Amino acid sequence: MTVITRFAPSPTGQLHVGNVRTALHNWMWARKHGGRFLLRIDDTDRDRSREEYVDAIRADLAWLGLDVDGEARQSARFELYEREFEALKAAGRVYACYETPEELDIRRKILLSRGLPPVYERKPADAPVPDGVAPHWRFRLDHDAPIVWTDMVRGDQSFDPKSMSDPVVRRADGSWLYLLPSVIDDIDMGISHVVRGEDHVSNTAAQIQMFAALGAAPPAFAHEALLVGTEGKLSKRLGSLGMAALREQGIEAAALVALLARLGTSDPVEPVTDPAPLVAAIDFAHFGRAPARFDEAELALVNQKIVHQLDHAAVADRLPAAIDAARWQAIRPNLTTVAEAADWVAVFDGPFAPPPAAEEDRAVLAAGAAAASGIDDWSADPWHALTSAVKEATGAKGRALFLPLRRALTGRDHGPDMAELLPLIARDRVVERLSV
Repeated sequence: MTVITRFAPSPTGQLHVGNVRTALHNWMWARKHGGRFLLRIDDTDRDRSREEYVDAIRADLAWLGLDVDGEARQSARFELYEREFEALKAAGRVYACYETPEELDIRRKILLSRGLPPVYERKPADAPVPDGVAPHWRFRLDHDAPIVWTDMVRGDQSFDPKSMSDPVVRRADGSWLYLLPSVIDDIDMGISHVVRGEDHVSNTAAQIQMFAALGAAPPAFAHEALLVGTEGKLSKRLGSLGMAALREQGIEAAALVALLARLGTSDPVEPVTDPAPLVAAIDFAHFGRAPARFDEAELALVNQKIVHQLDHAAVADRLPAAIDAARWQAIRPNLTTVAEAADWVAVFDGPFAPPPAAEEDRAVLAAGAAAASGIDDWSADPWHALTSAVKEATGAKGRALFLPLRRALTGRDHGPDMAELLPLIARDRVVERLSV
């Protein structure tokens, strides 16, 4: 069997981390098995769908490295839906309904007040048809046997169709709801595995009967626990967890992939820049049923570890021209994002005003200026030559020796290895900064 997965977003907004996790796991599963990963734009909602969101979805997937093997749009497939809908109608598996939303709401409240589940009650076949009212359409569930499947995450699942309402599949204006077009597409596109959130479990129960009614075997399903934030549901602040916002924060695509690949599993998060080991290790048996916790602090930490691994060539197009390979190598261990490299240009090349020196540090700095002026070969470990000369001249050692020099040269109490950093700053600038 060829493994074919799909990511099927609606272009009604920006992708956020929850969407991306679904896309990522579908992509990983397809790549692990040498299969295909398809993008299906679920744009049946013509009023809310926007072309700029379609473009953004493609751009976000490309940024994340999730290459797509094919793309389809539901808005171009209405003829197929119509044909299959007519077949289901002829077979008696979809039927017209005429209740208004208000009538349905009243009936639900009555059932609940009686302690009964609010399940839609089918009307007799000879029920009168109201004049001038366009029907909406429901799929007729088969009540003869339970709906069962083995979920790749949740294990054996069983639903009693008698406890479920016949789902609405088409509105009175002729527009489609999600359930039936998705099944028709999955059959037509040969989808073998559907990976999605656990909020779709009841949808899956209804859709399994739709696959059967259309003469097709259902795909395998993996329903993942939903992501939650450190303070509860992500839905309250999804805008700040969109791809554009994360990019603005300096999050690397590799960091997001590394974290989301393992969230909700028993496997440790690893800050890898190449997704190959993540792909090789994905196993839905490792996914738990407890909510998966998305922690922005954890993402920032993973991102920092990723940045520390990036070669200059991988980030050169995002760096100031002054940050060459040697300078990147020196400052990289002290960055949390690539954008922070720009802060070091002034340290290397100025303009730079050292912080005022404490009185007790002036002798160390003056000795440093004199020592720097006398170093012949600035490329041959000037830091150790400088500190040795200052120590001999002043008797300073340890923190009293190194901290005043670092502060005067970089403006920071902590930072890169000074032995690596100092040769990258011109000697005359070093002398100037140490002169008091």
